[in-house]
Amino acid sequence: MNRPLLALSLVLALPALAADPFTPMDVFSLEYAASPQLAPNGKTVAYVRTAMDIKTDRSFGNLWLVDSDGKHHRPLTSGPHSARSPVWSPDGKQLLYIANDDGSSQLYLRWLDSGETARLTNLTDSPGDISFSPDGKWIAFTLPVALEEKPLATLPAKPDGAKWAEPAKVIDKVYYRADGAGYLDNKVRQLFVMAASGGAPHQLTTAPFDHGGHYSWDADSQSLVISANQHQDWQYQPLNSELYRVSLNGKVQVLTDRNGPDTQPAVSPNGKHIAYLGFDDKKLGYQNTRLYLMDKDGGNPKVLTAKLDRSVTDAQWDSDGDGLFISYDDKGHTKLAYVSLSGKLTDIIDDLGGTSLGRPYDGGSFSVAGDKVAYTRTSTSRPADVALVTKGGKAKSLTALNDDLFAFKSLGKVEEFWVDSKADGLPVQAWRVLPPDFDATKQYPLVLEIHGGPFANYGARFAAEMQLYANAGYIVVYVNPRGSTSYGEDFANRIHHNYPSQDYDDLMSAVDAAIEMGNVDSRNLFVTGGSGGGVLTAWIVGSTDRFRAAVVAKPVINWLSFSLTADFSPFFTQYWFAKMPWEDPMAYWRRSPLSRVGNVSTPTMLLTGEADYRTPISETEQFYQALKLRKVDTAMVRIPDAGHGITARPSNLMAKVVYILAWFDKYKE
Repeated sequence: MNRPLLALSLVLALPALAADPFTPMDVFSLEYAASPQLAPNGKTVAYVRTAMDIKTDRSFGNLWLVDSDGKHHRPLTSGPHSARSPVWSPDGKQLLYIANDDGSSQLYLRWLDSGETARLTNLTDSPGDISFSPDGKWIAFTLPVALEEKPLATLPAKPDGAKWAEPAKVIDKVYYRADGAGYLDNKVRQLFVMAASGGAPHQLTTAPFDHGGHYSWDADSQSLVISANQHQDWQYQPLNSELYRVSLNGKVQVLTDRNGPDTQPAVSPNGKHIAYLGFDDKKLGYQNTRLYLMDKDGGNPKVLTAKLDRSVTDAQWDSDGDGLFISYDDKGHTKLAYVSLSGKLTDIIDDLGGTSLGRPYDGGSFSVAGDKVAYTRTSTSRPADVALVTKGGKAKSLTALNDDLFAFKSLGKVEEFWVDSKADGLPVQAWRVLPPDFDATKQYPLVLEIHGGPFANYGARFAAEMQLYANAGYIVVYVNPRGSTSYGEDFANRIHHNYPSQDYDDLMSAVDAAIEMGNVDSRNLFVTGGSGGGVLTAWIVGSTDRFRAAVVAKPVINWLSFSLTADFSPFFTQYWFAKMPWEDPMAYWRRSPLSRVGNVSTPTMLLTGEADYRTPISETEQFYQALKLRKVDTAMVRIPDAGHGITARPSNLMAKVVYILAWFDKYKE
C-alpha cells in the first residue's frame, strides 16, 4: 500500500503523540530502501523504495533519487509495476534499470537531464546482473537460455479433437526443483552484451553451465571476469566455482583452479588486480569467506583478510584502487569496513541492513563513489533507510521512510544481554524485546523465538514479527546459540555434524537468564522458530516440558527423509553429515527430532508453506501425524502457494504471527 508522502520536515515536527499498538495490518504500511547506488560524482543516490500493496498482497519497488545532503527526495518511477537494479552510467548522465511494465521484465535507460526513458530490450525471459562497461559503450546482463535436450520417448500423435492427459514429466537432473522456483526448466543463465544505445544482444558464454551472479568488467572494457562452476561434476560439487575472463570476442581464460568457491570478482580501477571472495573447501558446515587479491592474469593470489575471523559478504574498490570497502557480520551487527592492499582493516559503521522485515536477520547492500559510501541503514526500530558515510566520517541518514508510520505506533524496546551456556560456559549473545507499555512491577509471558540457518544470525535489527509479539504483551527473547555466524569459524562449527546438540543448552540458558532478569511469568513460557529454528523447537519439546505451547515452523523432522527430498541434497549430505544416509542411518536418526517424539507432551502446532522445497511439507506431516498418534494436542497450518520464506507476501507474514499468537493464547494461563 502506498502511503501518502509526507515531507520529512513535517514528520520531524510532529509533537509527541499517543501511540497505538503495532498490529498485523500495519505490515502493509512498512517500507524499506534497497540497492542504494551512488552516482559517480557522489552527489546523488538512486535506490529502490519498496512498499506493500494491500490490494494485490505483494511488495513492489519504485526507483527514487535523493541528494547526498538528504534533500530533493523524489521518485524516478511510479505506479504498481516494480522497478529494480538501478545502475549509473560511468558519466552519471544515465540510469539503467529493470522494470516490469507490461508483464515482462525489460531493460530501460533513463536520461537524467531530460527525463526521457527508452526501453532497450524485448526479451522473452527475465534479465539480471546488469552493468555498464567502464567506457560506457556496452551493457552486460545475464539471461536464462534453454539447453538442447532430446526427449526420452515420443508418444503417437493424438487424433484430432481428442483430449488426452497431460504429458508425462521426465526428470533426470540432480537439481530438479528449488525453493521459490518450483520444478526447474532446462535453462542456465548465460552472459550477454549489447550496445549501450540499444540493439541486438550478443551471447558471450555458451557452455552448458550457469553463469549468473556477480561479475566485473575489465578496466579496458574489452572483457569481463565471471564466476562459474564449469566442472563436469558441478552438480555433485556445488561450491567449486572458478573465475574466468571472457573477452568480447568470446575467448575464455581460466584464472583460478582450486577446490572451493571463487566468487564475486572485482577488477581494480587500473585493471592490474582482481579482488574476489572464497575459501579452500574443507567440507565443514561453516567456512569463513575471505577476501583475496590476485594479478589480472590470475597470478600471485593472496588473502587480504587472513586475520579477520568473520565472513566477508561484499567487496568494492575505492576509486583510487588503494583498497576495498567490505561488509561482514560481527556479533549480530553487519559492519562496513575498509581493507588496504596490505590487509589493514578499519571498521566504519555497524548498522548495515534492514531489508529482512520479518525477523532480525542480516542483509542490505552498499555502493561506492570516491570516498563516499551509500548503504542501507537499520536499527531495532526502523527497517532500511538510505545513509551516506565517508571513510573516517560520521554516517548520515538521507531518508526516513517509516517515520510517518511510527509517529503513531508503539514499538518494544530491544535490550542486548549475554549469558554463559550451562553446557560448557560458552558466552552466548541474546536480546529481549519488551512490550511497549512495559511495567517493571508486572510479569509477562515469554516467547523464545529461534533463528534458522542454522548458520545464520539474528541481531540488533528491525523485526516486524518480534515487535508484533511484544505488542501482544509478550517479552520476546531471541538468541544466537552456537552454530550462529558472526562469532567466528570455531563458534559456528561447534555444531558441525552435531546439530542439534548443545545449542539446546545455549537456548535454555538464555531463557533462564531472562527469567532471572525479572518480569517473566515463568508459568507462561512459549517457544517457536522456523527452518533451523523449527528443528530446534521440535527438539526442545522432545527434551523438556517447561513450555506451555510451541509452534514448529517449516522444520526438518527426519534428517533421513529431508536429505533425499530437499532441493539441495548434494550440499546437505556432504556438508552437514559425514556419510550418506544409507551408509550411516543412525547418525541421521540420532539428530532427528522425530526420534524424540515419544517424549513430547507440549501442545505443538506446525506451520509450513505448501510449496516449500527447502524443508518440504512432508517433514511437517510426519511430525503432525506422530503427535496425533500420541494424542498430543497439535494442529497443522498449511500456507497455500508459500515457499520456505512463507512471509514473501505481506498477508502470509500476518497469518504466521496471528496463528502463532492464537496458539499461544489458547494455552496461556
